[in-house]
Amino acid sequence: MQKSAMKFVSQLATLPVYVPGRPIEEVAREHGLEPSTVIKVASNENPLGPSPKALAAMRGVLDQLHLYPDGSSFYLKRALAEKLAVEPSQIVLGNGSNEVLEMIGHAFLEPGAEVVVSQYCFAVYPIVTALFGAKLVTVPARPDLGADIPAMLRAITPATRVLFLANPNNPTGNLATREEISILLAGIPSHVLLVLDEAYIEYLNDPIDCLSLVRAGVQPNVMLVRTFSKIFGLAGLRLGYGIGSAAVIAGIERTREPFNINSIAQAGALAALDDREHLAQTRALNREGLAFLQGVFRKLALEYVPTQANFILVKVGDGQKVFAAMQKEGVITRPMGGYGLGEWLRISVGSMPENRRCAATLARALGRKWTEE
Repeated sequence: MQKSAMKFVSQLATLPVYVPGRPIEEVAREHGLEPSTVIKVASNENPLGPSPKALAAMRGVLDQLHLYPDGSSFYLKRALAEKLAVEPSQIVLGNGSNEVLEMIGHAFLEPGAEVVVSQYCFAVYPIVTALFGAKLVTVPARPDLGADIPAMLRAITPATRVLFLANPNNPTGNLATREEISILLAGIPSHVLLVLDEAYIEYLNDPIDCLSLVRAGVQPNVMLVRTFSKIFGLAGLRLGYGIGSAAVIAGIERTREPFNINSIAQAGALAALDDREHLAQTRALNREGLAFLQGVFRKLALEYVPTQANFILVKVGDGQKVFAAMQKEGVITRPMGGYGLGEWLRISVGSMPENRRCAATLARALGRKWTEE
């Protein structure tokens, strides 16, 4: 066989690989289980499913799938702009918020550029950095696993192009305080794009309002990234968006693939934005589930990271071993070894029956007793 003379770009050799949560069907096949008996509390998905209004809207466009989608996503952008009180020119849409992060890489990163992140940051930030041959500067986290924001600011150099911060952070769930965000906003130099990843902002009881800065145009180097995958229950559609100054968004738009948001996604997201009942039910279920799971962890004497998102990080000892034991019983969680947190599992909030089953399965995997009072 002739040896290939093709040459890949050098950064592929060391490019990190994103490892998603395991799908239900794959786990069922592996362990000889019926898919209907397997629950997945691994990927921070909405246990209520999509908005009923979104489902109806998506069905309504199926007979038009022979046509290309609206390449500018005009109606969805306009609806988002009205909801957020910004201009449509301040919004960019992506095939999931991950594509928005990659578009930021296209627009700002190149060999010699630097990116500042916190230890235990979302896995896509290092991937995007490596993809464009930039240098990743990882700042050690605090003992509570949260971002050390003053240290992140000190890590900035003239070569720094982007600073990524998820708030709350995935996978740890840590939430930066108002004071910490104020320090970050006051200290970020004008040559650095500050990307605040707000994928879970809709779950917060009292979220920090960074949107007003973007809206007022007082800090054009601040960009917010959000998603329809979490509280809106539309992870399968892959739809996220970025909000920033018109100048930053215009630059990023130049990197966007044509027709990157399909017709079904546009219709579903547009309808989901107006389904207040679905959002309220999701928040209520999440609050109940978080309280329940945190109570379980306390009874089992397990350390966990307090969170307001729709997942919780819990210390179980050998994370991979506990993950495997729970998976054999048809409960899929997320081991954190890939993040350097080998003693921890990330567990998503499910429906209350799923939360109870998860708790009982976790207790058995740890060899401990737990009963719901």
